[in-house]
Amino acid sequence: MLVAFLLTLVAGGATSIGAALGVMGRGTSAKLLAGGLGLSAGVMLYVSFVELLPEGALMLSGGAAVTSRGTALAVLSFFVGIAVIAVIDRLVPSAVSPHEFSGRMSGSAGGTELRAPDEQAEDRALRARLLRTGTVTAIALALHNVPEGFATFVAALQSLEVAIPVVAAIALHNIPEGLAVAVPVRRATGSRAKAFWLATMTGLAEPVGAVLGFLLLAPLLSGDGMGAILAGVAG
Repeated sequence: MLVAFLLTLVAGGATSIGAALGVMGRGTSAKLLAGGLGLSAGVMLYVSFVELLPEGALMLSGGAAVTSRGTALAVLSFFVGIAVIAVIDRLVPSAVSPHEFSGRMSGSAGGTELRAPDEQAEDRALRARLLRTGTVTAIALALHNVPEGFATFVAALQSLEVAIPVVAAIALHNIPEGLAVAVPVRRATGSRAKAFWLATMTGLAEPVGAVLGFLLLAPLLSGDGMGAILAGVAG
């Protein structure tokens, strides 16, 4: 169990890498974000269909061989997992969704903005909007990361062979999420430390999610319950 928690901490801690890139100035180009998210998507699809869903079907079949009953229950759990994440994403406004980066990275090279005296009011308004964007994004990410933390924790409880790809996938896609928080907060406040730590705190929601999920669902973490959860995590 300790190893499962530590792996969840590693996955959530990857947010700090994105935060560090954001406060250093460079590293927020569209190509970098697209490449990171694309790689993350590929790893996640592999993990879902090659590791988690088959493992869930096997457990729901009794652990010997996959049966039609086990497959049906696994597929049902898979689509329940999709529905749960769809609801979570629906509740998060698209402007601050961790999966909607469009328009949030413009002008984020990190340089100091020098404005004429008659533009000071506009400058203050811009910084206020950036700070609000960064803060709301941080809150949205923290809520979004809670089920991710539980997913990592459950996978690690099952086996390291299942856990390692899950940890890698979630860690990879947490890097651009760290950027999404750190860049606007840094530009709004001028403080690298505030931007870094606010982004890092969103990643720490994952080990919190692991603990909360375990406390609430501990009786289900075996047999058919574990199989259903693994298939749901795949979804």
